[in-house]
Amino acid sequence: MSASEPARSREERRRDTEHRLNHDVDLWVATASGDGTPFLVPLSFDWDGDAILVSTPAQSPTGRNLATTRAARVALGNTRDVTMIDGDVEILEIDGLPEEQAERFARRAGFDPRDGGSTYRWFRIVPRRVQAWREVNELPGRTLMRDGRWLV
Repeated sequence: MSASEPARSREERRRDTEHRLNHDVDLWVATASGDGTPFLVPLSFDWDGDAILVSTPAQSPTGRNLATTRAARVALGNTRDVTMIDGDVEILEIDGLPEEQAERFARRAGFDPRDGGSTYRWFRIVPRRVQAWREVNELPGRTLMRDGRWLV
């Protein structure tokens, strides 16, 4: 993909974003500690149509940061076709997720965090802002969701 190719419409970008949420398995999760120290990790995820579900040990830097700030930025795709999502975080104990959702996550991710016992937690990231772009010609109109509402 190059900047000389026509920019996708915002509708196309939303469709591409929803496809990625429904079919990708991993994403990057960026968090910050209470003092602002950044942390970035790849995690497997599931998408239920409303929120991104991830799981990580509660005492890992990511787990602690998510619990402290209740905010995350996630990225899907590569640098030439990226979706960035800023979201608010809900925390669930490992036994606090309905069985069907936990099983769906385990199938999609290829691992079951419940096998880690009480060291893991679920983190549900509810999108507040979604942006998607490929090249500089897609920077205008890159915001597809604002304040938790799709704009397209």
